[in-house]
Amino acid sequence: MFGKLLPTHIYKDIYEITPKALCEAGIAALILDIDNTLVTYDDPKPTESVAAWLDDMHDAGIQTAFVSNNHAPRVEEFCDGLGCYFHAKAGKPSRKYLREAMAHMGTTEKNTACVGDQLFTDVWAGKRAGMRAFLVPPIKDKRTLFFRAKRLLEKPFLRLYYKRKGS
Repeated sequence: MFGKLLPTHIYKDIYEITPKALCEAGIAALILDIDNTLVTYDDPKPTESVAAWLDDMHDAGIQTAFVSNNHAPRVEEFCDGLGCYFHAKAGKPSRKYLREAMAHMGTTEKNTACVGDQLFTDVWAGKRAGMRAFLVPPIKDKRTLFFRAKRLLEKPFLRLYYKRKGS
């Protein structure tokens, strides 16, 4: 039961996810969350380092798509000019738009991974869709009561992940 909430792998940030490692793992596409995964909520567009990371992925033949629970204007502004599939207000952990992104890219759950900063949305959606789910820590977490409570609820699952991984 808890397996759907445990990431396949935890990275210290997106930059640890390299095209070489993805290719070696048979991953041809990434479905990415935006806020706190790639940039802060305050960054309307990809930063230079995120744009370079995306370029490296594309140069290696790794496709990217963006599936976010944020509202459409925010997601549209971020994705403008990237030429990738994107969907806002995705309702993750629903897997509907992850599947739609895979269909758009012509990939399957076997060669697609999702990347996000939250267990109860990003990881759970990816695992429910049958794909590998990579977790990165939030870049700059919101400090509202809701987000603090959500992060607190994630802690037992993170401990279980590290216990199972032996780290």
